[in-house]
Amino acid sequence: MEFILIALIILFVLEYNKKIDTQKFLTDAEPYFRFLMEDDYKFLLTVRHGNEVDVNREFSKRLRNGLVVIVFIIFIFMLSNPSFVNILFAVILGFLVFKLPYTSLQKYYKANLNKINQMLPYYLKSLEILVQHYTVPVAIRRSIDTAPEIFKPGLEKLITKIEAGDSSVNPYMDFAKEYPVRDSMRMMRLLYRLGLGSQENKQEQLVLFARTVSTLQNKAREQKYKNRLDTMENKTMTMLVTTGGGILLLLLFAMMQMMNF
Repeated sequence: MEFILIALIILFVLEYNKKIDTQKFLTDAEPYFRFLMEDDYKFLLTVRHGNEVDVNREFSKRLRNGLVVIVFIIFIFMLSNPSFVNILFAVILGFLVFKLPYTSLQKYYKANLNKINQMLPYYLKSLEILVQHYTVPVAIRRSIDTAPEIFKPGLEKLITKIEAGDSSVNPYMDFAKEYPVRDSMRMMRLLYRLGLGSQENKQEQLVLFARTVSTLQNKAREQKYKNRLDTMENKTMTMLVTTGGGILLLLLFAMMQMMNF
């Protein structure tokens, strides 16, 4: 155990004097841990922090924190009770620390999913206006600048795939899967069909698309009002419970005072 303590002190001194670079070691080792990055990690980071976020930097932080916890716990157990179970516990705890930021991003996304659900119909309404004057791919490309920030990465992927020659429904379905809100699949299929239709049939398809978007907008408004009512009801119930509880406590305190006399 003394050798482990001495080795850690030496490592600390070398790191402090810039003889070794732990950050460079983590950067060099990161590609070997790349398989641990979740498929939707980049998307969730973009939702939370915007398009300018450095995904590799954030992943390196998670990796560093997990490894530090593993090494620290193993060191603690090596001084007291070294065993395979303790090492396994350290690895599990380090993995949980590594996963914690990703779990936090998932919770943030779920908490804001309702907001995304309400934004989609209004974005589609602006897209509907553009489609009246341009083809669907051109309308999507022109809509990106004014689209909500959360949709921009998905729209960039969508239009890139279309411009690369993918004329199937897959780019539209990939967008719908990336933003799994109410009726997103159906709306993307309608948009795809609108892009396939001839100029003669475009007006008919556009009317169907506009009607569906209006229905979605009405649903979004209803949900918005319902959320407001639920919030008001919850605040009212909280106020009643707090007031009632306070009155009961005051009555109990008064009764105890009377009993003392």
